[in-house]
Amino acid sequence: MILEPLSPGEDIPAPLLAELTALYASNGEFHRLTGDFPDPDDIRPEQVAATLAEDLSVPGAEVLLARTEEGRLVGLAGTLAHHPQPVDPDPWIGLLMVNAQEHGKGYGRTLAELVENRFRARGRRSAVRLAVLENNPKALAFWTALGYEVIDHRPDRAHGRPCAVLRKVIGEVSRTPRKAARIAVVDPDGAVFLFRYDNVEAGVHWALPGGGLEAGESPREGALRELAEETGWTDLEPGPLLCTWEHDFTHTGVPVRQHEHVYVTRGPHRDPAGPRLAAAHTADGILTWRWWTRQELAEAPGLLWPPGLAGLLDAWKG
Repeated sequence: MILEPLSPGEDIPAPLLAELTALYASNGEFHRLTGDFPDPDDIRPEQVAATLAEDLSVPGAEVLLARTEEGRLVGLAGTLAHHPQPVDPDPWIGLLMVNAQEHGKGYGRTLAELVENRFRARGRRSAVRLAVLENNPKALAFWTALGYEVIDHRPDRAHGRPCAVLRKVIGEVSRTPRKAARIAVVDPDGAVFLFRYDNVEAGVHWALPGGGLEAGESPREGALRELAEETGWTDLEPGPLLCTWEHDFTHTGVPVRQHEHVYVTRGPHRDPAGPRLAAAHTADGILTWRWWTRQELAEAPGLLWPPGLAGLLDAWKG
């Protein structure tokens, strides 16, 4: 599952708004409990757009769209970095909703875990809170099964509806070791090719082509296979080892500690090409790509994987 933040302050594109409206409309039973829509059986795009705009107008609020690896919208989560009450130290999950046609497939549990990991990655490692309407026993059973405990009963701030407040201590996350390999492809002018990702835990970053190793695969073999799958380039070979490094992130919903072999090679300046690239990029969470000059790498304000890539390439004598 891939989380995609909804940008605040911008009009929602019509195709996305249609997806979101279908998601809200599928949960008529829930909206009949909340009373958030005048007619839960006739939820309209303009109502959904207004609801999301109101949610995102709160300082520290975030709306996260949950998509399958194939790109299908299956749910969303609304979060608050801080509760409006200053005495409350924990971040909140304000809403977690899965398309009713997808219930029972584990998407809700996965989405909740990814939201928790997102809080951990931002240093919020104490606990998470949320409120469940007292007239929604299904939601209460869902959250308690995930380890949340009822700590209070009080009306909600917006409408005075009776709610149970739940809290879960999340602490540090346990991580699965993962081996991976990447290749820095350097063009004749010294520019290097990078992909842009927006990871649920690591956030927006740029990384070299590559990925996890398959069973029995050497790092060189894995780097070459991943390069072909992600770019369509099959005429390059991994050169010398540029570096090895470890980092933490969440891969397909699983927190991992990844050990990477990073190789370097020369190649022509070109764009990825091939019939299966779109599906591969969607599965890997790749948003876009571009060639970076050595000066751009040195001055890049964002996150680059591996760190210090410009210096590593400067030291390379290829």
